[in-house]
Amino acid sequence: MASAPSSAPRSASTRPEAMLPLKSVETLILTMLAGGDRHGYGIRQDILDHSHGQVELEAGNLYRHMRRLESRGLIEPVPHRRDSGDDERRIYHTLTPFGRRVLAAEMLRLRALVRLAEARRIIAPGRV
Repeated sequence: MASAPSSAPRSASTRPEAMLPLKSVETLILTMLAGGDRHGYGIRQDILDHSHGQVELEAGNLYRHMRRLESRGLIEPVPHRRDSGDDERRIYHTLTPFGRRVLAAEMLRLRALVRLAEARRIIAPGRV
């Protein structure tokens, strides 16, 4: 049974940058949810697909990270979402507007890090 959206332990004035840096697993979870509402197993499969099988999260680890993201107000359960043929125990989650802003801030932070790596010739400059 899905719980009500949590009241995050953050004030309305919390800046997304104050939540950074995110753990890499949390960044992956939020990025997968940016594509739409997903249940835990679907998120796990999306991460497996995206990483070409290199990141394989155990269920307990995935749900621990999801609980942390939910407690911080970055994701929340979607009430009464069911796809046809879906297992009624599946709880879908969605990215909150604040979660989307935090994810965007994290991506900008990572972009700056990649640019530094390019400038220091650690990696070749990316092509657009």
